[in-house]
Amino acid sequence: MRLTAGPGRGPNGVPLAIAVSPILSARIRQRDLERIREVAPGSRIVNLSVEGLADGPVDDVEVLLRGWLVAEAFDRLLARAPHLTWVHSATSGVERALTPAALARDVVVTNARGVFSRPIAEHVLLMILAVSRHLPQLLELQHERTWQPLEGRELRELTIGIIGYGSLGQSVASLASAFGARVIAMRRRPDAGSKPTTSRIDDGDGFPFDPVVDRLVGPDGLHDLLGESDIVVLAAPLTAETEGLIDEAAVAAMKHDAWLINVARGRLIDDTALIRALRDNRIGGAALDTFRDEPLPQASPYWSLPNVIVTPHTAWSSARVLDRSIDLFCDNLVRFSRGEPLRNVVDPAAGY
Repeated sequence: MRLTAGPGRGPNGVPLAIAVSPILSARIRQRDLERIREVAPGSRIVNLSVEGLADGPVDDVEVLLRGWLVAEAFDRLLARAPHLTWVHSATSGVERALTPAALARDVVVTNARGVFSRPIAEHVLLMILAVSRHLPQLLELQHERTWQPLEGRELRELTIGIIGYGSLGQSVASLASAFGARVIAMRRRPDAGSKPTTSRIDDGDGFPFDPVVDRLVGPDGLHDLLGESDIVVLAAPLTAETEGLIDEAAVAAMKHDAWLINVARGRLIDDTALIRALRDNRIGGAALDTFRDEPLPQASPYWSLPNVIVTPHTAWSSARVLDRSIDLFCDNLVRFSRGEPLRNVVDPAAGY
């Protein structure tokens, strides 16, 4: 796995040309382009549309800041940009950047790991609080004009199981453990990195709390985690190993009143298995922010199931995420120009 891709062929090691596609909006902001020019003086910036249409030549492009760009357009750009050596994904997921063409070229891929962790973790906490304090039922009672107090649960009574203990999982653990919840987490290699004590995380803004984890388990401990957890949070990347992870057997391992929260990828879930369990009330419910098909089709049963909270892939949304994304890219641009190791380099074999 290469950690560097530079320096570039421009003055002082900057890339001759940088291609950018829209990030989280229809067009890249002017102030973001100015920030990129500031850290890479002399580089030519090529704007790409979502479909891959460029406003200038791409044959000298060495770096791509990839926002919205369909996989076919990305592969066409690779074919037309023989000097492209580094792709920065403005999202955490990189499955659309690790195409066979990119892997064959040994292109260095970095991602936005950590940029979205804070707002997503806050969204998860919102869902945990809503479920534990019966907010959906209270809103329904309000709609019916019914005065019926409901007994809630304190977070320190709950066990939160986090599947995927990277930046996002640690951010969720930070907030959940600050409320006194017991936290169990699963990661691919439980002995690598953080231990089940405390571990300072860095999301670009700095969380005020250290995540406290009672136990870290590997993939072989998945069903034990599911069986102990009152709330299960999906925070794992989408890889060949994690696709369909929440299947019939996984749902069967959950507590009958447990809730599943998905803020990662829709394809982590076997929808048929989950919908069947929700209809049969074999688990408490699900709070889903991401889906296999988006926008969620009107015919999806998720819309009408009473024990499901649907949100339109909005957990990441914050006025600050785009600023953090550009800051990360620009920091890496400086590293690229100096030939230094880049931040957030993706391991193609692992898929994240």
